[in-house]
Amino acid sequence: MTATPGTVPDFWIDALPQAVLLTRNGSVVRINAAASRLWGVTGARAAGRPVLEVVRRHTLEALIERGGELELEVGGRTLRCTATRDGEVSALIVEDITEHHRREAELREATAVLSHEFRTPVTALRGVLEALEYDMPRELSQNFVRQGLQETGRLARLVEDLAVGFRPTRARTLPLAEAFARAERLLDSELTARGSRLSFGPDHLVRADPDKLLQVLLNLIENALKYGPPGQDIEVQTAGRGTWAEVCVLDHGPPIPDTDSLFQAHTRGEGASGQGSGMGLYIVRSVVHGWGGQAWATRVDGRNAFCFTLPGVGGMG
Repeated sequence: MTATPGTVPDFWIDALPQAVLLTRNGSVVRINAAASRLWGVTGARAAGRPVLEVVRRHTLEALIERGGELELEVGGRTLRCTATRDGEVSALIVEDITEHHRREAELREATAVLSHEFRTPVTALRGVLEALEYDMPRELSQNFVRQGLQETGRLARLVEDLAVGFRPTRARTLPLAEAFARAERLLDSELTARGSRLSFGPDHLVRADPDKLLQVLLNLIENALKYGPPGQDIEVQTAGRGTWAEVCVLDHGPPIPDTDSLFQAHTRGEGASGQGSGMGLYIVRSVVHGWGGQAWATRVDGRNAFCFTLPGVGGMG
């Protein structure tokens, strides 16, 4: 096929995924197939018509007149519109960037999740290093070193996950008591500062990634410390539910009017203070859903109960 000088072959312009509209002196010269689908008009019907009759938006008509770029939200889609002008001839190119925006939002979400997950081991390491500045019995200092090495290993695994784009979880069989003891050790200073006490229900064997399980427990117990009164008893109840184990963290905080919304990203409870990201419960539900369980909040005997299930491997209690 031989194209007339100064024109674009129909097959080439129609193959473009972007919508293309060409004008001369304010009238449409032609549109490609993508533009025909976007504006619901055939090329033959659009040719010769004023621009506004085809694009039906004054913002696009003005953009074609002056040239430049803008983004439009149309029917739940995000469109990037670019216009160029050369004398009496203009071109408008419209690209659907909805998917691009969605990927950007997912990246921001992943970054927020990672920053939240990094916070706990970094805080624990800082506490270990501060403690090691002081003279103490060798056995106690070795215990701090072991705790620091454990959290360093956890940080290394988080870095690996970041590098490979979230590998599948490293699930193994473990007693809940192992995760409970680790969480209590990491939260010891916060419990002491708040004058609160922590108790745990009967042990159960479960199948989970130990680090992810710890992250869930830390988020729920830290929330109980933040939003409950000082000096409260925080109870971690456990129960067998068929082939699943159920864990509930109960606190004496005030009733929560809309518990389900708390599990959404960047959502914080009423009266929340500090620089929290609002990602804690979102992470909890995401992790729990990852191993096939459920996470929810309810009110039990005058206390807030934040619960989750995970695969069980028979009771130990």
